[in-house]
Parts: sequence; C-alpha cells; structure tokens
Amino acid sequence: MNPSASPVGGSVLIIGGGLVGASLAIALDAAGVAATLVETAAPRADAQPSYDERNLALARATVNGLDAIGVWRHAAARATPIRHIHVSRAGEFGSTRLDADRHGVDALGWTLPARELGAALLRRLDECTRLTRLAPATLSALEPLPGGWRAQVETVDGTRNLDTPLLVGADGTQSFVRTRLGIDAERHDYRQTLFVCTVTPERDHANRAWERFSDDGPVALLPLAERRCGLVLTVAADVAEAVAALDDAAFIALAQRRFGWRLGRLSRPGRRHPYAIQRVAASQLTAPHAVLVGNAAQTVHPIGAQGFNLGLRDALTLAELAAAAPDPGDAELLARYAARRAPDRAGTMAMSHGLVQLACLPQPLLAPLRSLALLACDRLPPLQRALARRGMGFRGEPPRAVLERLP
Repeated sequence: MNPSASPVGGSVLIIGGGLVGASLAIALDAAGVAATLVETAAPRADAQPSYDERNLALARATVNGLDAIGVWRHAAARATPIRHIHVSRAGEFGSTRLDADRHGVDALGWTLPARELGAALLRRLDECTRLTRLAPATLSALEPLPGGWRAQVETVDGTRNLDTPLLVGADGTQSFVRTRLGIDAERHDYRQTLFVCTVTPERDHANRAWERFSDDGPVALLPLAERRCGLVLTVAADVAEAVAALDDAAFIALAQRRFGWRLGRLSRPGRRHPYAIQRVAASQLTAPHAVLVGNAAQTVHPIGAQGFNLGLRDALTLAELAAAAPDPGDAELLARYAARRAPDRAGTMAMSHGLVQLACLPQPLLAPLRSLALLACDRLPPLQRALARRGMGFRGEPPRAVLERLP
C-alpha cells in the first residue's frame, strides 16, 4: 500500500455516487478536472438509496456551495428557508434563539427533502462534460500502482480496470475503500434509533426550526412547504422495534409528548423510516494517492443536522485544491487537504458528540448549567455571532465556493 509519487494516467476516481460523491463529481467537472464516478445504483432518483426520505437541513454555507457548482438552481423551488431556530431542553428554563434578520441574512439555512436534492444532483450530473459515470457498478478490488491505483470495477458490460492518480472513497459509513486502504475507524454506538417522517402542525411553523433535547434523546421539527414539518425523533435502540410497530395515532402521541405543544397539535404523520445512529471517525483522511470524504471519513450524530453539510465542505475543498494541481493525488496536495479539513471536522464532530452527551444526560445537577449555557448563547452577542456563524456552516478555512456568496 505504498504507491510512489510519480503520477499515472486517468481521471480522479470517485467511489460512491451518493449526495457527497455526486457533489464532488460536479465540483470537479466545474473546476475543469476530469473524473469518473462509480455508482452502485442506476442513475435515477427513485433508485438511489442515498436519496432517501430524510429532510435535510442545509446550512447557508452549503447552499452557497451548491449554488456555486450549479446544483441549487435545480433544487431551490422545493426548498424552505429557515429564518429562525429555537433550541431548548424539556423541563428546563433556558433556550437559545437564532434569527436571520439579527444576523443580516435572509435565511440561516434551508430545508430540503433528500430525494429532491438527489434529483437536483442527477440533473446537474447530466450537464457535466468532463465526467464519466459508471452505474450501476461496484468496486471489487484495488491494486497499488506507482503513482496511483488500479481499480477493478464490475459493470453490466463486464469487468473494467481503471487507473487513477487519485482514489476518492465517498462510499459511506461502511466504506470498502477505507477498509481496503487499511485506515482504521473509531466507532461509537449511541444505542439510539432515529425516526423521520413528515407531520402537519396545527400552527404555522413560520419558517422556524426546533431542536428539543430530553433524557430520551433529541427531537427536531424542520419547516417544510405546505405548512408541513419534517419530524426527527430519537428513541433508545431497545425500544425502536416497539416504536416502529406503533400505529399512526400512538406514534403521533409519542412525538407530541416529546416535542410539546409550541406548534399546537401534530397530525397526519407520513411514512416513518428508522435509522440506527452511530459515530464513525476514520483515523486519517488520506493515504498515498487516496482520500476519504463524507460519511466514509466521518459519520456524525444527526443532532444539529451536520452530516451532509460537513461532507459537502469536504468535497468542495478537495475540488478547489485539485483544480490548481497538475497531479490531484500529489502527497503535498493531500496533506494540505487534511490540514484544511482538520479544524472543521474536529469542531463539528466534537459539537455533535458533546451535545448528545451533555444535553441528553438524565442528571438533574446539570440542569442549571445547561439552562445558563443556553441563556448565554441567547443573550450574549459574541456567543450569538459565533453560534450563528458555525450554524450557518462557516468554520475553519471554508472552501472559496462557500465564501463567495456571503451577503
């Protein structure tokens, strides 16, 4: 596993055509870098397992980036702006509120169903001119070469051997690329299951997103079109099967107890989808002529909705660096990539993990401290600004595509 530094021919090879992998392929194409995208599913939004029933909370920086690479124009009509955010904990007095007007922007972020973002990515992929797409196709083997890798890819037309100066693992939490590269991963099982669906609140959501913590885990409501909301309900893993078996009336009653009555009565739950929650962090982001992005590099707790937002910043940073280099797999380039991503990655992972550990711990002695912390973030301008900036996705050294569209 030690290819030499001399480059090989071929394009950047991206394994994984989910939200982050597709975004990277588009960003490279927009930057003039040839790439090959290997997708396990046929290129249709209704067949791509990564384009599921979740409702994504897209940070402002994320939308800036999607706009910069030409994706947002295909998605904007189905997106709902988030103009207010309310964070609280059940049974405690503190809360934090963020308002777009207070921070001089039209929205802190936008909510968009994952399938709608997937459809927008597919439309933008069809416009790419330097991209080769292999779908359905799977990576079956990797062989190190001097200056790169040879990938064996199984397609409907048979086996293909592809040489690449840069191998990108964008193949998710259980990354085959990460394993084949010999990169270890730290895992933490939260012993929680996430249920997502849509609900209709009695009161207008007024473009407000709600995050509510409790001893049983976080619950969130995200604003959607047609006065609906996306519900994100976390339960302990040992009761997940029982929750999945609830009828609609019992499930909505559980959600009402957990969220409260700030939006009045909740009703009309949509189809429910459970997701087991774990934290997976690769011990390193790069190997010789190889790099991990998105969930292959880090899978975070969905609290705060940072997963795709973080992964897109991976993709945009890598595309930015690759566009300026004759060899996209150059060791110095990959070292710069790892250094650029380190503060954002570490900060976001620490935030999501810390919130789960502190905000959901059933310890009464922590209650006053938690409430005071929420009040401080709500009332102290420096903390407000820092929280809003990070919530909008601006941390560390962001890719230029994110910053160019700041108001």
